Amino acid sequence: MSKMFFFRPSACVVVASFFLFVSGCSKSNKTIIRMQHFEENVKNPTTVDELKDAIKKYQDRIDDIQLAQSQIGIWYKILGSRYLDNKMYGEALAAFQKALEYYPDNQNLYYYVGVCAGYMANASLDFAAKGSSTEKNNYLKLAESAYQQALQIEPRYIRALYGLGVLYVFELDENEKAIAVLEQLLSIDTKNTDAMFVLARAYYVAHQFDGAVALYDKIISLTKSDEKKKEAETNKKIVLDASYAK
Repeated sequence: MSKMFFFRPSACVVVASFFLFVSGCSKSNKTIIRMQHFEENVKNPTTVDELKDAIKKYQDRIDDIQLAQSQIGIWYKILGSRYLDNKMYGEALAAFQKALEYYPDNQNLYYYVGVCAGYMANASLDFAAKGSSTEKNNYLKLAESAYQQALQIEPRYIRALYGLGVLYVFELDENEKAIAVLEQLLSIDTKNTDAMFVLARAYYVAHQFDGAVALYDKIISLTKSDEKKKEAETNKKIVLDASYAK
């Protein structure tokens, strides 16, 4: 862990100065500026050469800050992934949230937020025994919005479409939304049998039995997994029984 925040010395100085500036500490802006002048040996440039030299030195400072900030964001993402691998979903969620401060347009980070929030929803027990599900619902809303944000950035993002479909079917009981999302997924990845299982479940709950049977038949024809084939055959029988009883 100690290696994660190692910079070359010049970047350390830059980042420390930068965070000192933005944190609203007790030092005045004039004090910060004097410190910067001292570090860069630049004060009141007047000639063309002095002005060019000042610009170069402060540009180097900006480049160091940008490099350091970029690396910090990457490290938060790696840290979140490590927590996720170890099923420490709360810690992973916090790390991915920090990473988004540096990379707010990264669809993968939003996907991971959705995954972690989904797990945290399932872990949100009513420990105070107040009969409240507020915390669980908030995590589910976070998961939904995170997947949706990932799809705003990359509309054909398979993992986010799948995550959202699973959320709608198994957590939010919004099968019509799930059907739209999963049909979109299968228009992109036509042989995704995992998505077919979830969509078939949504069809079944929505009483679209023909659609469910067709998907189970397709899974049976595509999969090389005996376990998946057996599950599809079992589920198909359940759907057919339900359709006959209708």
